[in-house]
Amino acid sequence: MDRRSFLLGTSTLALSQLLFGCGGNKQTQLKVQLLKGSIPGQVVNQFHKGLQQQVQLKFAPVEQIQDLFRQLQNWQQKPKTTDEQGWRRFIPFRQGQKTADVDLVTLGDYWLKAAIEQKLIQPLQEVQGNQLNQWSDQRWKKLVTRNNQGNLDTQGKVWGAPYRWGSTVIVYNRDSLQKLGWTPTDWSDLWKDGIQQRISLLNNPREVIGLVLKKLGKSYNTENLDQVPDLEKELQILNQQVKFYSSDNYLEPLIMGDTWLAVGWSSDILPVLGRYPQLTAVIPQSGTAIWADLWVRPAGIINDTLSGLWIDFCWKPSTAKQISVLTKSNSPISTNIAADDIQEPLWSLLQSDRKVFDKSEFLLPLPPSAIKQYESLFAKIKV
Repeated sequence: MDRRSFLLGTSTLALSQLLFGCGGNKQTQLKVQLLKGSIPGQVVNQFHKGLQQQVQLKFAPVEQIQDLFRQLQNWQQKPKTTDEQGWRRFIPFRQGQKTADVDLVTLGDYWLKAAIEQKLIQPLQEVQGNQLNQWSDQRWKKLVTRNNQGNLDTQGKVWGAPYRWGSTVIVYNRDSLQKLGWTPTDWSDLWKDGIQQRISLLNNPREVIGLVLKKLGKSYNTENLDQVPDLEKELQILNQQVKFYSSDNYLEPLIMGDTWLAVGWSSDILPVLGRYPQLTAVIPQSGTAIWADLWVRPAGIINDTLSGLWIDFCWKPSTAKQISVLTKSNSPISTNIAADDIQEPLWSLLQSDRKVFDKSEFLLPLPPSAIKQYESLFAKIKV
């Protein structure tokens, strides 16, 4: 999924590489490649100060989850004789390396099945059932407990450690919608009169078809689309409302007033709400798609105590609260965020309604035949 090229605030980890501790080849190190903007720099600093030993921390932010997944693939490939080209030269640490030299990597839950299937990562032996019981909802435990094919399996192993999450939301320009006399609260509002050619949707079949399925009372993870009455008809009507599809550039037209509503990821949208008071975001009441950022361990890396300590540190309520507030995301740990901890426009999004959360879903792996159905139908309705 091509999501999340972050718009960063000053509080996030925005350096090309963040180092804590003195140099020295013999010094214990913790090396982490993470999604840019997903961990505040002060959280890393606090972790370093709390360690009982001299440790060097190397935290290298990478722009997109897709690049992190490709790096995991690159580490498992046989060395090539050609020089490093393209995106690989931008990955921090060793240029041209073909073996993993990083203890932990950020990965999105959407990529977890492929990473397990391709043997790019290994189970987190230090993170097992008892630890996961502290989470605010047992769906987090279910999400990362999988078999060797990457499918959900309650008897499987734990392959990832969630440290933050977000959702697909509707964001709208209040000034533009004021003349219509209503504001959106659910997916069904995208079909209302007066907003033809005024909506932008994500260029993603699972997200777009998924929101229509949700409107029809079905699951985002429906496998056989042919058995859903009126699905194609509803998609065709929605398509008439859409000005364009984009997973990257849907906020600028909304800010300028060229579009009035957009569907996008909270990780893109929350950071800009404070700067543009005409924008408001809402989580659809019938439920939405949710995603999680996870810590995973590359295959071939020896388990060490330090990376386990970092995962535990991210799960401390005080740390989880900092991550949530400073990166404008939700936490799998109960954080007790107060109203004065965050800006008012973000309150309803970071303090999720439990009933809405219970109706929301992760985009789970589907069989290849189902994926083909989604892609084919999405291409058909956009023509």
